[in-house]
Amino acid sequence: MPVPKNAMEIFQLLDKSNCRDCGEKTCLAFAGAVFRGQKKIEECPKLDRNVVERFSGDPTDRNTIEENQEKFLAMMKQKIAGIDLVSATERTGGRFENGRLTLKILGKDFSVDGIGNLYSDIHVNPWLAAPFFDYVLNGKGVYPTGQWVSFRELKNGKDRYPLFQKRCEEAMKRVADIYTDLFDDMVHLFSGRQVDRQFQSDISVVLHPLPKVPIMICYWMPDEGLSSSLNIFFDETADRNLDIGSVFSLGAGLTQMFQKLAIRHGFTEAAG
Repeated sequence: MPVPKNAMEIFQLLDKSNCRDCGEKTCLAFAGAVFRGQKKIEECPKLDRNVVERFSGDPTDRNTIEENQEKFLAMMKQKIAGIDLVSATERTGGRFENGRLTLKILGKDFSVDGIGNLYSDIHVNPWLAAPFFDYVLNGKGVYPTGQWVSFRELKNGKDRYPLFQKRCEEAMKRVADIYTDLFDDMVHLFSGRQVDRQFQSDISVVLHPLPKVPIMICYWMPDEGLSSSLNIFFDETADRNLDIGSVFSLGAGLTQMFQKLAIRHGFTEAAG
């Protein structure tokens, strides 16, 4: 069986019952997770065994997440056309004007119209666009409680935490280790809010990549033979406003942005 060309091919195999037994909120979300390599198709308990065997190949044969981003986003844009953006305004914490639903992402306006077109004053990073669509389409609109938890404590986060730790926390820590002062400054570029030290960390900042999905980054500098460390925390309600794949994408997207800014700043500083 050829590798699926897009998430919709996987979706067509499912029973569309949205039973959630796979751990995702909808069959469409599950199809997207399988296509991106974050889930295995055999995790759907209702699929015929023959279908499972045909599609359960070596995960390395699948396209990488990066290669599939555009196709997945195109599918999500199609889903936007099926919802009422006006009614989604209060739930998402946004505003509706001129036919567009606008949310604040890291302090910047990020809008979508009725056919899924995105508008923003900043670069539309795919790592943030996918969670944006998920938030608008499936978010429950639950307000944050202020209770911080790790990625692995969120629903279905435990199994994915090793990858989250590697791609997000460890990668972001390397940026903070090399550009500590810059790192502290960068989080404020994204309308970050300095908070009282959490867990005795040296840097504690809260960012709002989506109105009702805050993220807290805590960094501990090396001290007396102890290595540095960095942890990313989410409000305990994050998994009710996003599926776990989108939560992962937010962490990965922030990490990529910090890496690019740090490298760019480093080169500029060296040239000066």
